[in-house]
Amino acid sequence: MPIALYALALGGFGIGLTEFVIMGLLPEIAADFGVSETVAGYLISGYALAVALGAIILTALLSRLDRKKSLLFLMLLFILGNLLSATGPSYELVMLGRIIAALCHGAFFGIGSVVAADLVSANKRAGAIAFMFAGLTIANVLGVPFGTLLGQAAGWRSTFWAITGIGIIAFFGIKLLVPGNLARSASSGVFAEFNIFRNPQVWLSMVVTILGYGGMFGAFTYIAFTLTGVSGFAASSVPWLLVLFGIGLFVGNILGGRAADRNLAATLIIVLGALVIVLVTFAWTAGNQIATIIALFLMGGIGFASVPGLQMRIMNHASHAPTLASGANIAAFNLGNALGAWVGGLTIAAGFGYTSPLWAGAGITVAGLAVLLIATRAPGGEYAKSKVSDPVPATIG
Repeated sequence: MPIALYALALGGFGIGLTEFVIMGLLPEIAADFGVSETVAGYLISGYALAVALGAIILTALLSRLDRKKSLLFLMLLFILGNLLSATGPSYELVMLGRIIAALCHGAFFGIGSVVAADLVSANKRAGAIAFMFAGLTIANVLGVPFGTLLGQAAGWRSTFWAITGIGIIAFFGIKLLVPGNLARSASSGVFAEFNIFRNPQVWLSMVVTILGYGGMFGAFTYIAFTLTGVSGFAASSVPWLLVLFGIGLFVGNILGGRAADRNLAATLIIVLGALVIVLVTFAWTAGNQIATIIALFLMGGIGFASVPGLQMRIMNHASHAPTLASGANIAAFNLGNALGAWVGGLTIAAGFGYTSPLWAGAGITVAGLAVLLIATRAPGGEYAKSKVSDPVPATIG
């Protein structure tokens, strides 16, 4: 893989750390500012909403700039947001820092996906995207546990100082390693970029992302309750079990990217179908600790194996504006997160127990698989007899 991909992966690592590490620091933040844990939790939900907003708006606004300059600007935004989180004397300023950092999240992964694809040959594009997203998965495996330990030992602000440092390193890595001759968007203006939304396959791709990824995330959102309340694990075991889940994310991401390069449509169909089976099996066997450990790893691996393919699919169907399409799909991932968490919460509130989010996740994923099957056979789809939409380009850029 080109060395520039390592710089992109480091940026993804820092962004992933910013998104997830705060989950382990909420008690300290709530105590420091004298707010309830619910109010402290808005630092998570506020971040997610800003990601969805920035993924489309900021990506579109940056579409006319050189992509390397866009990435550098986004990393500066990331550094500024985390610096404000590290130094903000009030809850409101820390929230502002979270929002600023979140605005760059979707645009970075959206533009970075296109850059990663441009750095390699056409038959390795999904693998390159997976490599960039590996930074996000490593953030779950190593960054979050160690970031939480750092915050607990030296104060929660120390974690954001460390993330700021990672952002600075990533900035100079991108500046030095990413080629400076990356193409701009081929469209005629910012508003022309939005013409991609006239293609039904773009909307179908986003719906598949929302449902296919939302099913896994909805099950994961309440996994701590499942592990302690159903599987019988001690609360102290949960962080290490989540590391196992994170390892699954990493492995699934890499293997899913390689498979998508061979056959995109078949990979997505198989992965989503396998995820349904894993979620159902997990729900049935959650009372068995050994089965739970296996299912947890598989849920992470198979769930994230879809990510490179989902990114490639929407980019293939928006060849004249792949950057905005990629950013829009990042927003779709976050909408899927919100949908899955909401539905899973409803099932628990309805009294169906702590395995109910797994069943709900399986149902959501089935819906995503159904939409995918329709999309592949609709006009412009991979298995359609006649192609009437955007052709799959030989290169992206």
